[in-house]
Amino acid sequence: MLDIKFVRENQELVAEAMANRNASWDSARFAELDEARREAIQAEETLLAERNTLSKQVGELMKAGKREEAEEVKARVAAIKDELETLSARRAEVDAVLTDMLMRVPNLPSETTPVGKDEDDNPEIRRWGTPRDFAAEGFEPKAHWDLGPELGIMDFERGVKLAKSRFYLLGGLGARLERALINFMADTHASRGYKEWWCPALASAETLTGTAQLPKFEEDLFKTTDGLYLIPTAEVQLTNIHAGEVLDASKLPLKYCAFTPCFRSEAGAAGRDTRGIIRVHQFSKVEMVKYAKPEESFDDLEAMVADAEHILQKLELPYRVIALCTGDMGFSAAKTYDLEVWLPCYSDYKEISSCSCCTDFQARRANIKYRDPENFKGTRFVHTLNGSGLAVGRTMAAVIENYQQPDGTIRVPDVLVPYMGGVTVIAPEEF
Repeated sequence: MLDIKFVRENQELVAEAMANRNASWDSARFAELDEARREAIQAEETLLAERNTLSKQVGELMKAGKREEAEEVKARVAAIKDELETLSARRAEVDAVLTDMLMRVPNLPSETTPVGKDEDDNPEIRRWGTPRDFAAEGFEPKAHWDLGPELGIMDFERGVKLAKSRFYLLGGLGARLERALINFMADTHASRGYKEWWCPALASAETLTGTAQLPKFEEDLFKTTDGLYLIPTAEVQLTNIHAGEVLDASKLPLKYCAFTPCFRSEAGAAGRDTRGIIRVHQFSKVEMVKYAKPEESFDDLEAMVADAEHILQKLELPYRVIALCTGDMGFSAAKTYDLEVWLPCYSDYKEISSCSCCTDFQARRANIKYRDPENFKGTRFVHTLNGSGLAVGRTMAAVIENYQQPDGTIRVPDVLVPYMGGVTVIAPEEF
């Protein structure tokens, strides 16, 4: 959520930023609501001051024996009480509308975020690794949605039977490969200074509001009958661990990670990536989150990207890093890098991680502050960061496709062999 004072004092900047983000912004409506709110506050303060003055007069008049005058003053004090209740109700109504308006406005892009309309304007930053030349090896690579079922490690039809479309089953070494990837990712991040957490897969509306999934993106969530929501990412839980708290500056940055199942309705994604496990309703992910000092947060973002890249490098999967432009960036982000892994089935790179610095946007919503008495008085909002480290299903698809062999088997990446109980090759098995 944006700082209302900043918006008030920088309306042209905010309007330009929203235009760059392809977001709607009604400057006139904001100014109208903000003025109404300030007028209500001023009127309340005036009446409170008058009430305090009159209350003192009552005692003085009573002491002076001027009972009749005192009663008149009491009557005015009572009238002020009624006026204050009316003003408070009016202010609360304006506050609610203004807050809802700001809750639906995305974060301001960083000055270093490239300006652009959509994904076509995302500049490539770097590449790592070289995609395999399957033609030179003499065979045509298969897509994971074909190879997985042929090997008996993946079943789409039964997944649909058990739930609905965009669900799938993993069996045998497919299930083990999923666990291997999860454990490898979690262990690697823990070894690089991230504290691992085990989080609930359900979250309250308040928690989801803190990370900005609510109120704007409710249609993307699965909601239970008792008002809880299935989490779309562990970012929701990890970021809200310290909601309403004041952190010690000496402990920043805090680095957290967690594996969770993730659930997304994929509203608006009809027709996109309908085959395979690239875009599904339930998937596994290992998430990274940081709480950082404002002056260090963008350096912490670079480090987080390096942590995600480290996983791909250990798996020896070719990838590229792109910087998202203003028109393609997520709602809470001020700056984002995407990591895209090479997938032979697309003959292209596909997103496997998105790492973002959200500045104080989420911290303001969740009320997460820090104290640094050596450098300033009082408290300030922290900056929050999040990144996939990585999306497990997409990583599995990348491993299956990039490590397939001419005989239809899959070589297990060396770094995963210990997590696979020594298995080096995934061969056909009975489902």
